[in-house]
Amino acid sequence: MAAWSPSVGIGSCCLNKGITRTWKFPSARFFTGKNKIKLGSETLIFTRKRFMGDLVTSALQSYQLSKICASKTSIELREALSTRKAQVDDLKKVTSYSFRTKSGALVKVKVEKKREKYSIMVYVSSLELSGDDKSRLVMVWGVYRSDSSCFLPLDFENSSQDSQTHTTETPFVNSSLSEFMLGLEFDGKESPFYLSFHLKLVSGRDPDGQEMLTHRDTDFCIPVGFTAGHPLPSGLSSGPDDESWNFAFFSRNSTNVVLCLYDDITTDKPALELDLDPYVNRTGDVWHASVDNTWDFVRYGYHCKETAHSEEDVDVEAEPIVLDPYATVIGKSVSQKFLGSLFKNPSFDWGEDLSPNIPLEKLIVYRLNVKGFTQHKSSKLPSNVAGTFFGVAEKVSHLKTLGTNAVLLEPIFSFSEQKGPYFPFHFFSPMDIYGPSNSLESAVNSMKEMVKKLHSQGIEVLLEVVFTHTADSGALRGIDDSCYYYKGRANDLDYKSYLNCNYPVVQQLILESLRYWVTEFHVDGFCFINASSLLRGVHGEQLSRPPLVEAITFDPLLAETKLIADCWDPLEMMPKEVRFPHWKRWAEVNTRYCRNVRNFLRGRGVLSDLATRICGSGDIFTDGRGPAFSFNYISRNSGLSLVDLVSFSGPELASELSWNCGEEGATNKSAVLQRRLKQIRNFLFIQYISLGVPVLNMGDECGISTKGSPLLESRKPFDWNLLASAFGTQITQFISFMTSVRARRSDVFQRRNFLKPENIVWYANDQTTPKWEDPTSKFLALEIKSESEEEESASLVELTEPKSNDLFIGFNASDHPESVILPSLPDGSKWRRLVDTALPFPGFFSVEGETVVVAEEQLQQLVVYEMKPYSCTLFETINATP
Repeated sequence: MAAWSPSVGIGSCCLNKGITRTWKFPSARFFTGKNKIKLGSETLIFTRKRFMGDLVTSALQSYQLSKICASKTSIELREALSTRKAQVDDLKKVTSYSFRTKSGALVKVKVEKKREKYSIMVYVSSLELSGDDKSRLVMVWGVYRSDSSCFLPLDFENSSQDSQTHTTETPFVNSSLSEFMLGLEFDGKESPFYLSFHLKLVSGRDPDGQEMLTHRDTDFCIPVGFTAGHPLPSGLSSGPDDESWNFAFFSRNSTNVVLCLYDDITTDKPALELDLDPYVNRTGDVWHASVDNTWDFVRYGYHCKETAHSEEDVDVEAEPIVLDPYATVIGKSVSQKFLGSLFKNPSFDWGEDLSPNIPLEKLIVYRLNVKGFTQHKSSKLPSNVAGTFFGVAEKVSHLKTLGTNAVLLEPIFSFSEQKGPYFPFHFFSPMDIYGPSNSLESAVNSMKEMVKKLHSQGIEVLLEVVFTHTADSGALRGIDDSCYYYKGRANDLDYKSYLNCNYPVVQQLILESLRYWVTEFHVDGFCFINASSLLRGVHGEQLSRPPLVEAITFDPLLAETKLIADCWDPLEMMPKEVRFPHWKRWAEVNTRYCRNVRNFLRGRGVLSDLATRICGSGDIFTDGRGPAFSFNYISRNSGLSLVDLVSFSGPELASELSWNCGEEGATNKSAVLQRRLKQIRNFLFIQYISLGVPVLNMGDECGISTKGSPLLESRKPFDWNLLASAFGTQITQFISFMTSVRARRSDVFQRRNFLKPENIVWYANDQTTPKWEDPTSKFLALEIKSESEEEESASLVELTEPKSNDLFIGFNASDHPESVILPSLPDGSKWRRLVDTALPFPGFFSVEGETVVVAEEQLQQLVVYEMKPYSCTLFETINATP
């Protein structure tokens, strides 16, 4: 009689990709229904025993017993209830699998964990043998882990195992007329693995036997030591009672997916590879498995072995182990490859953190790069804090000085260090270099601390996000390119790693990512870079109602977040203008604003364009939104900085619409320097008196320059020493003053609705109608009349103080002075000057204002004010002192 050794051993068994690990193969026993155990493979006598039914009956009897024992002592009752609970827990450890053969026979397999062993019962029904006395049903089986086509060798004593296929034949017991059963038992320490088998009908007339496969013409495959798992939720999740990990991974066109598990972070070789069975471990297009978390695995990844529709030969060695797109914790291997981590994010005490929930029209935004903001040694922060989320939190006082109430962070998703933050490879984790120890765990914790501190100071956190393309490698490539990317659908998009955003699986990934950042990190809003690509259909066509944008708009978990569309394309380094579908929810980064203001201040363009931008870009936002949905910027992280915008204008910078003010680059000429300083003041003045949301770019307040380079990679870290310079001091104070003016006159500058035409009067310098379309006209002024009390109460503006003063604003982009006639005022009122960008510091702006006195020689009491070349002015009416 063939017998298995009680301690059967296997040598070093070869796994996929040359991976080796020494395993002891599970000791197996065949057992009979009479609980008599026989070793080997000879015919066994079974009596049918439905162990699951026995357990259920026993559990019910225990439950009835607990009611009868009501009069017993509490100790006895607790013991009875404890016994019942244990038996119910045993039921939870039984997993059933059902199959059918092509001939119609039913195959049912039950896997039960009993202490440290796994019991497997195989039942075959609806199958009749021939009348031949030698007829019997045999199971031909083997086990595997990493490769379903290669069974692991078994070391038997006196066994007739096939030395080439490593399969064993075990006969079934005929427990009834048409039902057969067989039992196996394995040592639990050697799991997980797959039991793979097929059936064979042997008779006297056919001693070789007739092979029986599943209805899909495949072997039967049963996971042991792990279960089939569930297709939802996507990614990694905890099983019931946190006793297992559930893995769910989308790949439609892969015929085989291998789950790779690592028990050591210092190696690139998986400790275990599980070749997921397409029948047991796949539901629809999702591959899934559940593994006991008592194993010492620390990281995981997937290997998509083949592609069903691939037209090219696949180089198995070249196929990478890919990162789970839904992994929320990731880590680097020794080869700098990112893998999913089996460790959860540590709990974080948010305390009483609440979003400031600032109305859109009241936002003052500061755009910054997390690393560049405090990386410079002048930040005087510890080395493990500089350039991190903690560093941003440490500089909150500077943000408050500028009047900022929202920060817009350049992309912080894990990105390619070679190409920069606008080329992410993962959507659920912050970049590790933004953590104090350059680890993901520290980055997660420090980001939460940053958000919490900024919220406590009344500052919202907005994220720039890139969902339209990825890094060229290490991202979603290799999972299912034809689903995630425009592979073969749009030739102009495929080679640029554009994501197929409106494809259902990509749409779901993006939605889950946004929800995660809101719920896990308390983020207040998102600015979608390259937003025009969100409007592409699955074949690259333009959609008027893209499903992704609509889904984001109406998602309940995103209902309180701010949504901003930015059509700047990092791949082409240029903004694109599209009519973005908004459902009255989406704001937009206003590219036309930037272009028209730059053109005006360099002496080009027409007055109508400037007027439209100042009043909130009605040509874009009169579609059910309003001026508050316009995010107005002068400079951004790509292109020229504010200082360079007035210092460089070579032919290669034509698209920047810049003007060097008379001399290219650095200069010592006083006239040129003064002109540049006035132009910088003019840009900031126009930005902060325009209706909409002003967006200040990091470093513009202290004059950071890239020497005329518009490239993103040319940007320099923030030099904190520059804040103490003469330029940094006056510009920082001026920005702070302008934000206070916006807040004080929120009835004008912080409006959700457009100004009423009857409250605006436009002037040329002599109070005539401006020449709106004349490119030679370079002066424009407007008077904004205060709204009546009825109008104020009907608007959405909060009435914190009386706002009954008129405003007069002038813009002179010419190279000569203009004599401006200020509008006449009723008796008892006077004009006071708040800003004149042509005056020297500190007199060019004033909180109290400078009263404009009527000269005695002036006729009809008209107030004439001389505006210098390249200057802007702001006047406000006051009640004259008796």
